[in-house]
Amino acid sequence: MTTAEQRVLDAYARIAEADRPEVWIALVPEAEALAAARAVDVRVASGEDLPLAGLTLAVKDNIDVAGLLTTAGCPSYATSPAGRPGPATHTAPAVERLVAAGAVLLGKTNLDQFATGLVGTRSPFGAVRHATLPERVSGGSSSGSAVAVALGIADIGIGTDTAGSGRVPAAFGGIVGIKTTVGLVPTAGVIPACRTYDVVTTFTRDLALGTLATRLMVGTDPRDPSGRSWPPGVRLGLRAAPVVAVPRAADLDPLSPTWRAAFGAAVRAVQATGASIVEVDVSPMLEAARLLYDGAIVAERYEAVGAFLDTAPPDADPTVAAIIAAGRDVPAHAYVADRAALAAAAARTDEILAGADLLLLPTTTEHPTIAAVQADRVAINRRLGTYTNFVNMLDLAAVAIPAGSVDGGPFGVTVLARAFDDQLAIDLSARLLGEQAGSVVEAGVDVL
Repeated sequence: MTTAEQRVLDAYARIAEADRPEVWIALVPEAEALAAARAVDVRVASGEDLPLAGLTLAVKDNIDVAGLLTTAGCPSYATSPAGRPGPATHTAPAVERLVAAGAVLLGKTNLDQFATGLVGTRSPFGAVRHATLPERVSGGSSSGSAVAVALGIADIGIGTDTAGSGRVPAAFGGIVGIKTTVGLVPTAGVIPACRTYDVVTTFTRDLALGTLATRLMVGTDPRDPSGRSWPPGVRLGLRAAPVVAVPRAADLDPLSPTWRAAFGAAVRAVQATGASIVEVDVSPMLEAARLLYDGAIVAERYEAVGAFLDTAPPDADPTVAAIIAAGRDVPAHAYVADRAALAAAAARTDEILAGADLLLLPTTTEHPTIAAVQADRVAINRRLGTYTNFVNMLDLAAVAIPAGSVDGGPFGVTVLARAFDDQLAIDLSARLLGEQAGSVVEAGVDVL
């Protein structure tokens, strides 16, 4: 077994070898990380059970780590009186739990500013290039954490996901991204993007580790009043021959022929696991996705950081600032109306998925170059969220997994489940990846 100290030494050697400074906003000095690793090794030697001992951790820089600035991709936010000046005084409970389990923090990672974007280019710290295809985007907003994992530097990357920020980078990186049911992982210590819909997520190179890290993060915390717990009737496993819904052909129109063929291969792989396939009309879900940016829900983004951006900080990304400013004058009645529309869409989703255990979707629509995104800063980003934007708003859980390659890069699909059916999505993902499924639910009760 590799010691934590050796793993940290390997990680910093890989950081130097990869030479990707844009991945990091704040890198822990190697001597400090080694000291933390040695402390983990001492605890293991004394008999402590540390499930993440010997593993390294990268944390998106909109999540607090005590003693470090939290910039959210905007340096002045961490130093200006109008933002959150000075180092964080507490570590977010999600990160705290991983460190307590033996993970060693390497640093804070780059992101689309204020977690607003799916491309990884909207940052004054630089565009985060794809791990192996540097002319292409890494995906965002959790770009740095995903690339740190894809490059083999970090074992676990922590991101946030409001509209796909923990799934799109996973698809582009050929790694696993787990986004739980909203509220299961505490969001205390996270600078909100949309407070109601934010989820702290994991990136890993295999499903088993992602499941373990997610299970360790799940659990209510008194600092997070919106937290939720597993219900007593939570399902603990997927049946041997599940029914998996897939979109009808018309709902795949955003895909190119090669991407559609790649998704068709993924559907056949699901069938090969013993699942039955049923085509459904997902257009009501795709329509609901538009409420996140084109409706009144954008007011939640303004609530989070709008007052700071109103001070016109010089390092604000203009695209991000414009998106957030759109929420400034949203009337309360419009917000209430859109929340009612989302409730209706959620009920319609239940009808669409009736009789199905899970829903399989392409994670995203294309893999653009950085140059293309810089030339068209809004439309491409919008397309990338076609199959992700609605998920949190409709209270679904999701696991993004690799599913082969397309057009010279990784292709990914997402397994979606109803709220609290997270384990079912884990189980099907494991069957598709040929892995042993771990449990994301802490424990069940044996019934005779």
